[in-house]
Amino acid sequence: MNVCVFCGSGTGANVCFSQAARKLGLLFAQNSVRLVYGGGNIGLMGIIAGAVMEGGGEVTGVIPRFLMDKEVGHTGITELEVVANMHERKKRMADLADAFVA
Repeated sequence: MNVCVFCGSGTGANVCFSQAARKLGLLFAQNSVRLVYGGGNIGLMGIIAGAVMEGGGEVTGVIPRFLMDKEVGHTGITELEVVANMHERKKRMADLADAFVA
């Protein structure tokens, strides 16, 4: 199963958001759920992707070219797709996903 998670490139004001992202990532890995997300290596995006990888899971990131440097595209994941723009990013993430978490 592929689950797309929409989350921030920041961590938010409360540490509970970072903790929840990490727990969800580990839960995905433990249950063989592939993460589909925005492809960043910072904020909640980086935390959840890192947790999935740490747990031995698989991650597909989708990031537009213009954000590749700004969001520091995560090169330590299973697969990173670089697309032309935000519209293609959202469409590709939707195409890959069986379910969504926001």
